[in-house]
Amino acid sequence: MKRLFASFLILIGLMGMASAGEIKSSLAPVVPKAAGEAHPEGNEFMRINHMKLMVHDRDDTVLLGDRNVKYSLKECVACHAVMGPDARPVSVKSDQHFCRTCHEFAAVKIDCFQCHNSLPDADLVKKLTMLPQKDRELAAYLKEVTE
Repeated sequence: MKRLFASFLILIGLMGMASAGEIKSSLAPVVPKAAGEAHPEGNEFMRINHMKLMVHDRDDTVLLGDRNVKYSLKECVACHAVMGPDARPVSVKSDQHFCRTCHEFAAVKIDCFQCHNSLPDADLVKKLTMLPQKDRELAAYLKEVTE
């Protein structure tokens, strides 16, 4: 009975810490910041619904021929490009790739990049690599401070 009571107290304590955000922040993956504007729907909405939105727009594109969809994988890859140690965007083969951060945490296989490119277009890569590393760090810092 004492063990059951002690277990109950520990569980209550852990729930209290989780609701205070102490556990959640330590267990959650560290998600790299995006380069573009924040999603109008909010980050939490996109975390929960990104697959539904991408599947919907995929169906509109493939089945209906609509190329003017709101959410495209190409735009996601461009905005969420993560720069590697060589100052070039990393591909999905890298542990640093934006998509892998959460997908590995959730044990969800990424199969988009069997057909799609996991790197931004060459012209965007050129613009990203022209910006010196220190300037990128400064820009990221300034963006974080102003948000």
